[in-house]
Formats: sequence, structure tokens, C-alpha cells
Amino acid sequence: MTRSLAIKTHFRHLRDPRRRHRREHLFLDIIVIAICAVIGNADSWRAIALWGRTHETWLRRFLALPNGIPSHDTFRRLFERLDAGAFQRCLRQWLLELRGVLKVSQIAIDGKTLCGSRSPTLGPLHLVSAWATQCHLSLGQVAVDTKSNEITAIPQLLELLDLHGALVTLDAMGCQKAIAQKIVDGGGDYVLTVKDNQEHLREDIETCVTQALEQGVEGQDFYT
Repeated sequence: MTRSLAIKTHFRHLRDPRRRHRREHLFLDIIVIAICAVIGNADSWRAIALWGRTHETWLRRFLALPNGIPSHDTFRRLFERLDAGAFQRCLRQWLLELRGVLKVSQIAIDGKTLCGSRSPTLGPLHLVSAWATQCHLSLGQVAVDTKSNEITAIPQLLELLDLHGALVTLDAMGCQKAIAQKIVDGGGDYVLTVKDNQEHLREDIETCVTQALEQGVEGQDFYT
């Protein structure tokens, strides 16, 4: 089956939340511009609109743009009304198609708190993200309540990913038997950081390394 990498193809079933008589710009035109702009490092609605105006000639090669580039307020209002879950599913499917073509070999999983995301009523937004290191491509992300909940969020994120043939790297927070097993079950390999949160495992590793340095590895089994 021929793969389609066109953004329009993967977002064609996403519902347009706008009223019909208020639509001056094509729905998929707005989606495509926003995604391309964010890939191009735009990090605000104004930056997305500016990116669109700067690249309008190039965009017209594959977008209709009957009324030019939307304003930053148009981008904001549309994305505020979008079904976030439906958008994420479309985006995930597109990224999976890209992954198949780009042949992602390493996936780094890490959690970060977004600066400036705290509000008077809500705490800061903490995300666990999967990053294709060689392609500089975000493959998915899951929001968590607090940093301590990364252990429960990581398996949810792994379920969104195609791990076959990939090396998954995680920091000490993800050094858990269940997480390692889920990666293996998904067809991937893993490299986990071991710190004091796994005290006995760290001691065993240090003992094995010390023994190997002092006595060599011939005849020794370090995989048990």
C-alpha cells in the first residue's frame, strides 16, 4: 500500500468547529499552515501567522488560500475550539507515517514542565514526550498531573508509538520493570538510567563492573 505523507490526507476527517457563514479560510489550509509553522519553530499565534505570510508563495503551491493567510486571531479561535483528542489522533497517524519513511532508530522519552503554563486556577502543565532524536521530530506526548506521575504516563505514551526496531532511552524515573517489559513487548530495545531510586539494581551493576575490571569477563555471566 502506498503511504500518503500529505497533512491534508490525515486531517481530512477532523471536524471544522466554525459556523459555516463565518468561514473565510479553508479549514485544512489553516491546519496545514499551523503545523508547518510549528515545525519551523513558530511558538505563538502571531509567529504562526507571520510564518504563513513569509512563506505564502511556497504555500500556494499546494494550498488554495482564497483569502490569503489567516490572522493570528483566526488561528487562535480555531484551535481553541478544536477537539484536542481528535486532533492528536490525526497528528499521531501522520507522524507514524513519517516515522515509517524516516526509519526512526532512537526514541528519547522525557518529562518537562512548560514554563509559564501555571494559571491562577491550574498548576503548571507537565508533559511526557517522545522525541525522534535523529529526525528532530516529536512523536507524541501525554500530560500528567505531577512529575511523580510520569511512571504511569510513560506506558500510556508507549502505547501510542510503533517501537519495532527502535532504541528507547529514558531517565531514572522510567527505570521500572513494567516499562522495560512494555518496550520489549512492543518490539523495541531500551537504555535506562539507573540512579538511587533503584538502589539494589545500582549496587548490582557497580559490583558487576568492578568485578569485570578486576577479574575480566571470561567465563562470567553478567546477564542473570
